[in-house]
Order: sequence, then structure tokens, then C-alpha cells
Amino acid sequence: MKVSRPFLVFWIVVVAVLFVIELAEVTSLFTLPIGSVVGNPIAFVFALTFTTLLALVGAIFIGLYISQRWLSSRDFSPFEVEMLKMRRDVAELKTSVDELRGTGAKTGEADPPTGGRPP
Repeated sequence: MKVSRPFLVFWIVVVAVLFVIELAEVTSLFTLPIGSVVGNPIAFVFALTFTTLLALVGAIFIGLYISQRWLSSRDFSPFEVEMLKMRRDVAELKTSVDELRGTGAKTGEADPPTGGRPP
């Protein structure tokens, strides 16, 4: 899988920023206001719900991406196999019809009437 350079740079920057924030938190360079979260339970529930929703949406997108990559590395999907079988059947029917038309012309049979009543 070929990863584009801007995509790779973006994720390296994101990971580096998160690492710097974690390092600053561990070394007490700055601290997050955890006391306000404990003091206001409504804000805590809202933040927890929002984070959970974002995590679920991200998991769905990651799951779609992984399943698409997994299925595309295989042969054909069941739907594609069925369409290829149908295509082969149509080609066989077309050759059969062409053979029947060719056989009728060789035996001297006339073409069917195009309209009106038969003689």
C-alpha cells in the first residue's frame, strides 16, 4: 500500500503534538483543569458522550476502510462473480442465436415475416 507524503507528514505531526502534550502533563509543565470536570457532572457527562460518539464514528470509518482493503485484496466479490457468470451466459446465448440464424439461412428457409398475416 502506497501512502502519500502529505498524509504521512500530517500523522507524524499529530502524533508529535500529542506526545508533547503528554510529556508536558507528566512533567507538570502545565496541568489540565480536572477539578472543574469533577465539580460539574453535567459537563463530564456531555464530554463523555461527545467523546464516545466521536470514537464510534471513527471506529466505523476505520472498519469500513479495513474491510474494503481486505475485500479488494481478494479475487472478486460474490456480486462480481455473479455478474461475470451472467455476462458469460449472455455471450453463450448470443452465439447460440447467431448459430441458429446462420443455420436457418444455410437451409434455404425464408426469413420470418416482418408484419401482417402469414400467407
